[in-house]
Amino acid sequence: MAFDGLFIHSLLQDLTPTLVGSRLSKIYQPFDQDLVLIFRKNRKNYQFLISANAQYPRMYLTEQTINNPDKAPIFVMVLRKYLEGSVLQSIEQVGLDRITNFHFSNRNELGDEVELVLSVEVMGRHSNVILYNQKDNHIIDLLKRINPDENRARILLPKAKYELPPLKPGLNGLTLSEDKFKQLSNENDPNELSKQMDGLDKDDRNELLGYLEDDYSYSSFKTFFNQFENPRAFVLKTPNNKRKIFCYLPYHLELEKESSNPDLNKGLDEFYEYQANRDWVKQRASQVERVVKNEQKKLSKKIKKLKKQLDLAENSEGYRIKGEILNANLNQVKPGMTTVSLPNYYENNAPIEIKLDPALSPTRNAQKYFTRYKKLRDSIKHVNEQIKIAEENLRYFDSIQTAIDNADPQDIDQITDELINQGYIRKQKKNKRRKKITERNLNEFKLSSGKHVLVGKNNYQNDWLTLKKANKSDYWFHVKNMPGSHVILRDDQPSDDDIKEAAEIAAFFSKAKNSTHVQVDYVQDKRVKKPNGAKPGFVIYTGQNSIEVTPKEKEIMAMKVNKK
Repeated sequence: MAFDGLFIHSLLQDLTPTLVGSRLSKIYQPFDQDLVLIFRKNRKNYQFLISANAQYPRMYLTEQTINNPDKAPIFVMVLRKYLEGSVLQSIEQVGLDRITNFHFSNRNELGDEVELVLSVEVMGRHSNVILYNQKDNHIIDLLKRINPDENRARILLPKAKYELPPLKPGLNGLTLSEDKFKQLSNENDPNELSKQMDGLDKDDRNELLGYLEDDYSYSSFKTFFNQFENPRAFVLKTPNNKRKIFCYLPYHLELEKESSNPDLNKGLDEFYEYQANRDWVKQRASQVERVVKNEQKKLSKKIKKLKKQLDLAENSEGYRIKGEILNANLNQVKPGMTTVSLPNYYENNAPIEIKLDPALSPTRNAQKYFTRYKKLRDSIKHVNEQIKIAEENLRYFDSIQTAIDNADPQDIDQITDELINQGYIRKQKKNKRRKKITERNLNEFKLSSGKHVLVGKNNYQNDWLTLKKANKSDYWFHVKNMPGSHVILRDDQPSDDDIKEAAEIAAFFSKAKNSTHVQVDYVQDKRVKKPNGAKPGFVIYTGQNSIEVTPKEKEIMAMKVNKK
């Protein structure tokens, strides 16, 4: 189910007692469509995420580590001015619609108390966060300013009067009386009645319909709606493996239960963690990905062109043969001829057609073929070297793309820094100082034996992990002949099961993460070396063994150590 009205109602059952009465201590906007509000209550901080992302708008308490950007956008500056230090007085949902109003009290510069409302509209592509003055309803500022030409239903600009969006009227199933239900059930079949209920998305409506088709009674109707008063988090999968989260356990939908959590906020945090992480990485890595894709495209074209040149050079014997045949038959070549047919003594004197430059003498025409032949033969070594360099550079950019695919948002700065140092991105005037890599930057996993595995997420982390952090007796893993993370098993005598699990992690954090039968090399770290002048992340190794594994995301992520 989506963040529909009933889901928001359920979420507020836990959110309201937790946050009301707290003081808003910090506000920041880590990404374009996302806000983080930190509330403090009873000497404890609560990190509240609001996202106006068009694909999956949402709000919930989160324990994810979300970095505060160095430069605050204008909207955050406005929120800090008006809301930082204010007290959250109440949280109210507008009916069963996807609009939640957070009411704050604060004092202005003159010391007068002001009542402010932060309205969170979780409405797909129309999602927004709007701050307005409760007294006169005038908008102070909003996350998404909308041009009047794009939205004629209401004006969404600072100083305009805040108005609710057009809402579809419906019946509130949470408060519907038994008498009203009986009246409606006499006038409507279950399908028509379910359509009249407010705050339900398609999945909720189908689930309600299932209840009413089983038993078309008020008792069955209330059983369905009572679930929203005592919510839990249930993650289920569709037949095509799409994950959905519900605040109750549906019985009438074709879904398979994956997991549950008694805390709806924690369930939401876990459910959206991966998807939000990928979205944040995508936003932060947009410049890097443009550079990577452009370089990959250029290098692929270059390799194709060079291989064509190499093929031509390696099949250049025809030029030498034509030169020799011309030399042997100079008396048959007349001035001004553009072609001549001569016997080819390499092919039982079969006739061969030879093109000529009419401006050149027969001897010069023959010499031209010899010159062309020599030039092509001499180019083979150079072209091979150029192909090797281009393929190494392509592998390097494949490794950068793999690093982006495995990155957390805070890792993108290191990837950007690497490309700046390699000369692929122009250095900014006020380039931030590179942060020191620590073990906390890495992914960490705990194997079933209790042993620990560390995983680098980009080339800088890979070099640091392999060449500085790892003990020489630790075991190093890397997917064979493909970009991937460096993986260190912190043990000098691993069991077969340890090796298999560590290899599965290495396969998962590589370009082959979605493949089966992935070859992974492993060797003690002391046998891994970095050649002089090699690009970040590139190493050579000897004496390795190999193992074939199939990475399974669910099993691998179950071993991940939570560093929150």
